[in-house]
Amino acid sequence: MKHLIDPTDLSLKEIDEILSLAEDIIQNRKKYSEVCKGKKLATLFYEPSTRTRLSFEAAMLELGGSVLGFSSADASSAAKGESVADTARTVSKYADIIAMRHPKEGAPLVASMYVDIPVINAGDGGHNHPTQTLTDLLTIKETKKRLDNLTVGFCGDLKFGRTVHSLIKQLSCYENMKFILISPPELQIPDYIKEETLLKKNIPFQEVCEMDTVINDLDILYMTRVQRERFFNEADYIRLKDTYILTLEKLENAKPDLKILHPLPRVNEIATEVDNDPRAVYFDQVEYGKFVRMALMLKLLGLDQTVE
Repeated sequence: MKHLIDPTDLSLKEIDEILSLAEDIIQNRKKYSEVCKGKKLATLFYEPSTRTRLSFEAAMLELGGSVLGFSSADASSAAKGESVADTARTVSKYADIIAMRHPKEGAPLVASMYVDIPVINAGDGGHNHPTQTLTDLLTIKETKKRLDNLTVGFCGDLKFGRTVHSLIKQLSCYENMKFILISPPELQIPDYIKEETLLKKNIPFQEVCEMDTVINDLDILYMTRVQRERFFNEADYIRLKDTYILTLEKLENAKPDLKILHPLPRVNEIATEVDNDPRAVYFDQVEYGKFVRMALMLKLLGLDQTVE
């Protein structure tokens, strides 16, 4: 049985297959509209989510399946003290596949150890968010037409940003990549990402505090919000939350074919004036997320070869 808990659970070949399948779904949506008829997705979301939860639900519905689950821990037996393992065991009797988001790192992994249906990690604390990584990869592939030979800038909260951690891990598998890490010292990328991924693979990277000095070098700019929910100290959050705000003025020196991504939700780190710039693809990114989750579920359910 195959689960998706960590981005590294998928080989490059499997990722390429998922991205290719997602591209085929985009081109032939009607062909896939009944593939999951009779299948049920359980969305077990222990913390708030808009895009990820609705994206999973929309993906299964577009495949002809159905959805059950809960959107917060308060709406489940977790409020009574039930363990993740017991919840997963119970739900596995009702559903064919599980998507789980949890504030504690490792919770989806625990769930996967107690069930005999696929479990997808939809975000666990500040650790991993592999389906967002697939979303990001599809967005880059569709808008830049390649996944190699890119200079990628990550800006904002690189310490707690699980989407950043996952994407760096995955992009590091492609050739001729360079990363520019833009953050205040307090929110720099964790040492384990630098040591286990960047340094270990001899991937060129630099850490800077100012966006203006490097924006003209970037092929991709991946913006993130400073996440209030990951801070223990409100004063630190208030001090750092407005460190980076992307405006049209700051984009004046950027490449014409730069692509701006953001996992959303946005607070104020990208000015709304940027939304209509052709380089802004973060709302397209939302739709790509639905298509890539459709492809992933078909793969994990073993239904990807059933479509003619």
